[in-house]
Amino acid sequence: MIDIPSGLPAELVPLSWLIGVWEGTGLVEYEVGDETRRHEFGQRVSFSHDGLPFLNYSSFTWLFGENPGTPDEGPTVPLVTETGYWRLSRPPTEGDPGPGMLPGVGPRPFTTATSVEALRNASDGFDVEVSLVHPTGVTELYLGRAKGPRIDLATDAVLRTESAKEYSAATRLYGLVEGDLLWAWDIAALGQELRTHASGRLRRRD
Repeated sequence: MIDIPSGLPAELVPLSWLIGVWEGTGLVEYEVGDETRRHEFGQRVSFSHDGLPFLNYSSFTWLFGENPGTPDEGPTVPLVTETGYWRLSRPPTEGDPGPGMLPGVGPRPFTTATSVEALRNASDGFDVEVSLVHPTGVTELYLGRAKGPRIDLATDAVLRTESAKEYSAATRLYGLVEGDLLWAWDIAALGQELRTHASGRLRRRD
């Protein structure tokens, strides 16, 4: 059963099962040439909202110490972080704010469950847009679909600064399984085609 927080914008109801702070572990296993780079990591993910029809997202990951799970496991090492926004994909209306700081004209759209139901796609789910920013000079725009407690995403665009490592495409999968958030991430990077990269299992903390 999925609890829907009170005061949640109607457009976020299809994504409401994501809201909260999640923490757990994951595994990277990525082939680079003849070498397989493999390591475990810890992760903390947050999905929140501030009254607007999108989710705020952040993820922080770290490598474990030399002896994980023991009293002397040693210090953890920060790995990577990313931040971004998740929302339903729909045409803009005059009631939406923007561009920039311009307020919308007239009432905000899609503020009722009935109006949001009109956004369902042909597969009985909802189209989704996700924009993510990495401090390493990579920005990703994902398009995909949410259907129940599952979200499938694929990059529509990847932007890189001159200082960023080569990275050209990705897919991501998120699902709610036995109350845990499971995810998988495939990437095309370092001159290679799309292939398995990382996955994790996170438990809700609050």
